[in-house]
Amino acid sequence: MTSTAQAPKPGAGTAHPDHLGHVIFIAAAAAMGGFLFGYDSSVINGAVEAIRDRYDIGPAALAQVIAIALIGCAVGAATAGRIADRIGRIRCMQIAAVLFTISAVGSALPFALWDLALWRIIGGFAIGMASVIGPAYIAEVAPPAYRGRLGSFQQAAIVVGIAISQLVNWGLLNAAGGDQRGKLMGLEAWQVMLGVMVVPAVLYGLLSFAIPESPRFLLSVGRREKARAILAEVEGEKTDLDARVAEIENAMRREHKSTFKDLLGGGFFFKPIVWIGIGLSVFQQFVGINVAFYYSSTLWQSVGVDPTQSFFYSFTTSIINIIGTVIAMIFVDRIGRKPLALIGSVGMVVGLALEAWAFSYHLVDGKLPATQGWVALVAAHVFVLFFALSWGVVVWVFLGEMFPNRIRAAALGVAASAQWIANWAITASFPSLADWNLSGTYVIYTVFAALSIPFVLKFVKETKGKALEEMG
Repeated sequence: MTSTAQAPKPGAGTAHPDHLGHVIFIAAAAAMGGFLFGYDSSVINGAVEAIRDRYDIGPAALAQVIAIALIGCAVGAATAGRIADRIGRIRCMQIAAVLFTISAVGSALPFALWDLALWRIIGGFAIGMASVIGPAYIAEVAPPAYRGRLGSFQQAAIVVGIAISQLVNWGLLNAAGGDQRGKLMGLEAWQVMLGVMVVPAVLYGLLSFAIPESPRFLLSVGRREKARAILAEVEGEKTDLDARVAEIENAMRREHKSTFKDLLGGGFFFKPIVWIGIGLSVFQQFVGINVAFYYSSTLWQSVGVDPTQSFFYSFTTSIINIIGTVIAMIFVDRIGRKPLALIGSVGMVVGLALEAWAFSYHLVDGKLPATQGWVALVAAHVFVLFFALSWGVVVWVFLGEMFPNRIRAAALGVAASAQWIANWAITASFPSLADWNLSGTYVIYTVFAALSIPFVLKFVKETKGKALEEMG
C-alpha cells in the first residue's frame, strides 16, 4: 500500500478554507483506528494484577499474556498494506473494526488464560492493521501543505485512546471499591475494563462508512471519475483536477508493486534506508515507553503506591502524553522532524536517568523514601512528555514519508513490524527485569535513549516540506 500526496502544481494541492474542515473530519475519522490502537494497547494496564491473581501466574507467564497481543500487531502491520491494496483502504478499516469488537467481547468473557491470550492476539492484529492503514490513508488524502499536521492525527488519537482507557479504568476501579476483581455488572472489574472497548470499536466501523476511499486506490482499480470527485472534495474545485489525476497516474506508472525482495540490497541484507526505518522503530520502543502504558499501575504499586492512586497516576501520565503530542503537532511542520527527535532524546535521557536513580533506593516500609518517590513520579512525567513531543509523533511521520515510492509499501510494513517486535521484547521482558533490578532496567532504557541521539544525527534525513515523490 503506497501512500501518496503528490507534489502540488502552483495553486494546487492545498485545501481551501471551505474544504479544510472536511479534510480534518476525514483524517480524524481515519485516526479513530489510532484511538483504538491506544485504547486496546493500554487498557490491559488496569487488568495486570487481577489477571496475575485470578490465574495465579508468575511474572514470566503474566508478561506473555500482556505481550502476546504484540505478535498479532506485527502480523497485522505486515499484512495490512497488501490487504488494503487488494480491497481498498476503507474495507481494511472495517475489517479492523470488526476484529477490535470481537477482541473486546472475548477478552471480557474469557473461559481460561489460553483464550484470553487468543482474544488479545486478535485485538493485536487489528492494532497492527490500524497502525499502517491510518497514516498511509491520511497521507494519500491530505493536501501536501497540511500532510505533517494531519499525519500527526494518528499519534494524537493514540494518546487520547491511552488517556481515555486509563480514565475509564480509574472510574471502574473506584466503582468496584478499589478492587480490580470487585464485582461490576455481574463481572469482575477488570473484565468490564477490557469489554468497554466495544463502544469505540463500533464507532470506528460506523465512521468508516462516512469517509471516501483513497483517490490513489480508486485510480489503481480504474475508477478515474470517482477519484477525481474525491480530489475535488479534499482539495477544492479550484485545484486543477485533471492535472492532479494525471500526476498521480504518472507516479503510479513509474512504480511497481513493492515486495519484500525490493528491500534487499547493500552489504547488510536490506537497503540502508530500510535499516534507518527499522532503527527509528526500534529506538522508539527500546526507551521503554510502553512500560509506562502497560505496567504503570503495577510499577507504582511495587514501590508502595496504593492501587487507586496508582491508577490515577497512570491517567495523569496519559494527560501529559496528550500535551506533548499537541506540542509535536504544532511544531512538526514548523521546526521539522529531525530537531524534534533530538530535543526529545535529550529530555528522555534526563527523565529516565532520574527514574533509574530514584528506583535504586531501598524501600522503607514498602515504599520509596519521600524524596525519591517524588523524583520518580516527576521524572516519569518528564520522560513521557519528551517522548510525546518528539519520537511519539515524528517516527510515524518519518515512516510515512521517508521511503522512495517504489518501496514505500513494503518498507513501511517491515518498519512497522519491527516496531511491534521491539515493543513485544520490552513488554515481555519488563516483569522479569523489574524483579531482577528495577533501577538497572531503567539504566538500560536510558542507554537506548542516549544512543538515539547519534543515530538521528548521522543517519536520519529531514523530510519536512518534501513531496513524497522526492524521497530517494
